[in-house]
Order: sequence, then structure tokens, then C-alpha cells
Amino acid sequence: MGILDDARGLTEGGPLCDACLGRVFADRSYGLTNAERGRSLRVAAALEDDEEPADVDPADCWVCEGLCGQFDEWAERAAATVDGSEGEAVEFETYQVGTRAPPLVEENEALLREMAELPEDAGEPFKSEFNREVGKRFGRLTDTTVDFGRPDVQFVLDIDDDSVETEVNSAFVYGRYRKLVRDIPQTEWPCRECDGSGRQGRQTCDHCGGSGYLYEDSVEGLSAPVVLDVMDGVESLFHGAGREDVDALMLGTGRPFVIEVKEPRRRDVDVERLEGDINAFADGKVEVEGLRLAEHDMVERVKSLDASKTYRAEVEFDADVSEAALSEAVEELVGATVEQYTPQRVDHRRANLTRTRHVYDASAERVDARHATVEIHGEGGLYIKELVSGDDGRTEPSLAGLLGVSAVVTALDVLAVEGEEEPFEREECFR
Repeated sequence: MGILDDARGLTEGGPLCDACLGRVFADRSYGLTNAERGRSLRVAAALEDDEEPADVDPADCWVCEGLCGQFDEWAERAAATVDGSEGEAVEFETYQVGTRAPPLVEENEALLREMAELPEDAGEPFKSEFNREVGKRFGRLTDTTVDFGRPDVQFVLDIDDDSVETEVNSAFVYGRYRKLVRDIPQTEWPCRECDGSGRQGRQTCDHCGGSGYLYEDSVEGLSAPVVLDVMDGVESLFHGAGREDVDALMLGTGRPFVIEVKEPRRRDVDVERLEGDINAFADGKVEVEGLRLAEHDMVERVKSLDASKTYRAEVEFDADVSEAALSEAVEELVGATVEQYTPQRVDHRRANLTRTRHVYDASAERVDARHATVEIHGEGGLYIKELVSGDDGRTEPSLAGLLGVSAVVTALDVLAVEGEEEPFEREECFR
């Protein structure tokens, strides 16, 4: 049997709209909608039989039960969830449409193919056509583009439930920050004593003074709320390329970060103005620069960045150290492979294991017999304080061990986070 004979057989089983007829043969021709394909088959078969082609209203179709006549209606309903007519308007450029098809329609489709003795997977599923046809109309209504990866908004058309579920995906802002004062963590640090509630029983938590946080400020707290407000979202998340110690400064070109805003109603923001707003809000404690709108994959790029770092440490010794001894010890560290067992100061939150890291370069300036300024360029993950102190033998080699005196870092600055340029200058990472 040919395709026209198959089409005749299908139309003899009851009223069948053009879209449902054409959908069965979607894999046999291209460049037409299913409705156009079905109409062409119906007309061709009628001409061959010297008959008038039938006109079947989708409302009378026994397969889709009228749904193929509702593409425009569902597109308008989806648009209403984001255009402000049913609440807050949402800015977006890309979308995706999905459909939960009624079980009865799917059963009817299977029966239709069985009647024509066609394979179960012949043509195209109903929900694929519904996604495409509603999606095309939605795109025209909103002047936006379909995206089958990670669109700005996603819609699920639940036909049985007669509802449109709308999901607004996160927006992302990439940049670099400098932390210009000490004792500020990168992210908000909830109080361990009250689990961030600010209370212990009925009393105000003595440990955090009722704030719920161990530190009043954080890089996250001085930047993310501004982005959240400008993008009019419901929640923000801060993602950093590693983190410096709470008592360390982050200087130089800064540390890469991404702020994620969930369910934003605004995406088209002026990043230069946003940068100024954040810096004004941070009031000299934190500075951001190079802000850009980014895509979702930037979060993983930032979090997995394998960057080397350059540090400046103010070091105090418990015995006199000569210029020659300091120079010799620092020279020993250049190019050294360092084994560091989990430092005592972080072993409550890090797995106990030995990490191998490398020192790429090191230099020192002796201030006096008991003080020096040391600069170290090392592999990411190298614990600098322990490289200086030795951490009671947990780090080998160490500056203290090479000098034969106790040494402690009294102030630490991160001068550079290097190696980020290559992965973050690719345009596809940004809008």
C-alpha cells in the first residue's frame, strides 16, 4: 500500500483533522506543518477518487479531541504568565515549551497507527507537535527565540490539568572582587551556635548577638543583595573561584566570582551601573570590576578554576634570623614540591589527607631580625600559613623548618589569582 492508501484508511475510522492525519506521516515528507501535510494527502486522495476533499474541524477529531485547534490559545496563555497580564512581567530572550499530553490522546494516537497497520513510532508524537506549534506562536507573540538548551523561561502545558507551569531560569553576573579589609568572609557565615536563627531557645544567641551570622559583613553580603534587587529576583547565590582566609585581603586584579539570581524578572541590566552600585554599597570594604552578564556554564567554570595564586605574608619569627639564612631558606622553597597534611585550623571541615602542591616562586624581604615580608607564587590549594609555620610538622618543607625557628603569619594578602583569562574570555560564556 502507498501513502495515499494509508491516508484513506485512516480517514475511514472517523473524523480526523488535518494535523492528526499529517502527523502520522511526518517522517515521510519535510517542509510542511502536519496540518498542511494532512490537507495535501486528503486533497490528493480525493482527486484520485474524483471526490471532494472533506473538511474536518479539529473540534470533531476523535484523536486530538480539538486540541490541534488550540495552538493559538495555549500560546497566548503561556505569554500571559510572563507579559504582566497575570502578574509581574518577566524579561527574557529565549524560551522552551513542553507538553504533558492527555493519556486518552496518546491512546487514540496508538489506536490510529494500529488501524493503519503502521509502526508505533511512525510519524511524530502528539506532544512534539504541540510543543512546536505552540512554541512557534509563542515566539511570534513575544518576539523571542526558542532555546533547547537552557532558555531564560520554560513552560509546561499540562493539558489535562488545564494549566501552564512557568519556570524562570536563573540569571548570572560574572566579575572579580577585591576584599580591602580583613575579617570579612567571602560568603555569609551562619552562626554555628544557633544555626543562623539568631536565637537559642527563647533567648537571643550570645555567640552572634542575634544576627545569625558570625561576621557582620561578607563579600557576598556586600554584593549579591544589590544584584538581586536590580534583577528583581527571589534569591541570590554567590559562587567564587576558591576563597581566601577570612583575615586575608584579596588585592590585585581580584578573584573571579559569579552571582546567580533565581527567578529574575529583569535580565537586561546596565552592568557598568550595577558595578558602581555595588561599590557604593560596599563602602570601601569590597570592590568589584569587570561585571558581565554570563551563562549558566560560567558557574562551573569559576568553581572548577585551577588557578595559581600569589601571596604576600607578613611573618614573625620567635628567634633572630639573619639575611643570609632567610635568603637561603626561601631559595630552598622555589620549585619545591610540598606535602601538606590537612591543617589543624581547617581539619573540622576538610577531609584528613595529604595534599601535594608546588611552589613556583618565592622571595623575601627581611624587615628586622624577627620580621620579614615573604611573597609566594604557588599552585592552587597551597596553604600559605602552614607553608610558613610548618603546622607542627604537617607541612614539609616549610619556612620555619628550613630556618630552624618558629614562624607565624601575622598578615596575609592575596595579590593575584592567575590563569583565569583563557577560560573566561571566550564570548560564548557571556551574553
